[in-house]
Amino acid sequence: MMNEENTSLYTRSAARRWAAMGVASLGLALMGFYAVGDAAHLERHALLNGADWLGYGICHRLPDHSLTIAGRQFPLCARCTGMYLGVALCLLAFLAMGRLRRVELPPLPILLTLLGLIGLMGVDGVNSMLHLLPNAPYLYTPQNWLRLLTGLGTGLAMGSILFPALAQVLWRQYTPLPMLATWGDLRDLLLLAGAALLLALSNQPVVLYVLALVSTAGVVLALGVINAVLGLILLRRDGQAERWQETAVPLALSFLLAIIELSAIGLARYQLTGTMTGFS
Repeated sequence: MMNEENTSLYTRSAARRWAAMGVASLGLALMGFYAVGDAAHLERHALLNGADWLGYGICHRLPDHSLTIAGRQFPLCARCTGMYLGVALCLLAFLAMGRLRRVELPPLPILLTLLGLIGLMGVDGVNSMLHLLPNAPYLYTPQNWLRLLTGLGTGLAMGSILFPALAQVLWRQYTPLPMLATWGDLRDLLLLAGAALLLALSNQPVVLYVLALVSTAGVVLALGVINAVLGLILLRRDGQAERWQETAVPLALSFLLAIIELSAIGLARYQLTGTMTGFS
């Protein structure tokens, strides 16, 4: 009887998580319809302008290395868009599966595969850099879809490492299992990333608007998780939370600090360079 009750509770909890994500996605889509309906409004859109500042705190933002929404440059370059979209997708996947209290890294074969995805981004990044240098040899002509693809792989690896680390320092009682536990889990995550890639390449302004904001949120998410892990350990406040309500203050402060850090770096870069679009 207890198992049936636990299964019912888990099913209802999962349904609530999916419903919440659906509502959030619908809200972003509606905002996108409004934002992309007028090119002039898109250029001065407050959320995208704020995302530009956050993006400039961590990304070069070269125009020809970036996707565009109806001609408006993404807050992040294609590679960074993929990376931080991958981090955000990991959070959504682990949340939907109810695994945010799991603390173990993926099994070694899966972890090595994820590290291989990071290596692929490294190869593509070096090739792209060589392409920028006069007379330097390079393997192939860089493409934004390749930057996005290899960035997504790296983002999945980052999320699969960051979120178990966060769970370790948050929870008093945790689950000693990996968030990404099986090859099937990795397959599902790769399929999710593949769907995101196809959506990004669809060139649909509303879809691109949503992906631009989600990837920028991924930057704040990744840096906020690092802030939380370091802060809780340094303050010796790790492993104390038992309920999600008890994590609200440390997580909110960590994400707020991430926004301040990114904004400060972006502002400093702008003061030094006088531009937010990098140099090509």
